[in-house]
Amino acid sequence: MTDLFAPLAFTSGHTMKNRFMLAPLTNQQSHADGLFSQEEHDWLLLRARGGFGAVMTAAAYVQNGGKGFEGQLGFDEARFDAALASLASEIKAQDSLAIAQLYHAGLRAIPGREIVGPSDDADTGGRALTTGEVEEMIEAFIVSAERARRTGFDGAELHGAHSYIFCQFLSPELNRRDDQFGGSLENRARPLRTVIDGIRERCGRDFNLGVRLSPERMQLRTGEMVDLAQQLMSEDKLDYIDMSLWDSFKEPEEDEFKGKSLVELFAALDRGNTKLGVAGQIRSGPSAQKALDQGADFVLVGRAAIAEHDFPEKVRRDPAHEMPPPPFSMDYLTAEGVSPPFLAYLDFFGFVEKADA
Repeated sequence: MTDLFAPLAFTSGHTMKNRFMLAPLTNQQSHADGLFSQEEHDWLLLRARGGFGAVMTAAAYVQNGGKGFEGQLGFDEARFDAALASLASEIKAQDSLAIAQLYHAGLRAIPGREIVGPSDDADTGGRALTTGEVEEMIEAFIVSAERARRTGFDGAELHGAHSYIFCQFLSPELNRRDDQFGGSLENRARPLRTVIDGIRERCGRDFNLGVRLSPERMQLRTGEMVDLAQQLMSEDKLDYIDMSLWDSFKEPEEDEFKGKSLVELFAALDRGNTKLGVAGQIRSGPSAQKALDQGADFVLVGRAAIAEHDFPEKVRRDPAHEMPPPPFSMDYLTAEGVSPPFLAYLDFFGFVEKADA
């Protein structure tokens, strides 16, 4: 049985002091122009102080056209460097790895701007990226990873899940291209894999690199996602794969894969040096331990980290600890480092206690 508080060494040479990574959580706390805010800085730093072995930013756009939320962090301009460097330095001072999550919303970009994706899309009014534009997007991801390295981040995670741009390319329904980025799974995965290759070439092997994937739904095929995860693990270019499972312990939707949990499905792959992280319903010490017992190397904690900045420390003191159930008072969440824009966002999810009428 793997100890939740045993260190985890990655091929890059970086080590997490425990098996708890802060999940990349949309929080809408950045400035309207993409500049990292003091409120978001403080929110993330509080989680580093609370014992997380790695702290990851919310999804940060690599091109302005790929912005998917208001108040979202940008990674596409040099003027952001000073604020990013300050964050990375302070996270690392807490003995936590500093990770930037990089993404492009694609067809899920904020309405009101030109929406683009792998193919024309009637539901969003999005148009297909040209081959040249796909190549520009690939370069934007690599340049943003270089920015992460230059500003002191230990690594970056590429967001290939939740029906954002890489996930859209991976979907045989959303990607109907007939160039080198469409057709076979190999072609549909080409944008993601080209970015991985470019980051390795320009950021080096000592830059911690991960990919987040969805295993099902999102107009994906589970079998293809299993095959892709195995290929990426076998190629040994990633430090980890982060499987966003929504519920780590449920059975897969597709009949072919029933009989085991989603964690077990991906834990059974020949991982080589690539570590496996899982996210989804990890809200207690026992659920985190269960994920490791089923084969994961580490867990990514989302909602429990919003409710308790020191969730890992509470589990260390009491292995049976479980996050308190929402909703929470505004005062409680404010004390947990949640600023007004984040409060408004969380209210949509029933996280905020309603004031008496």
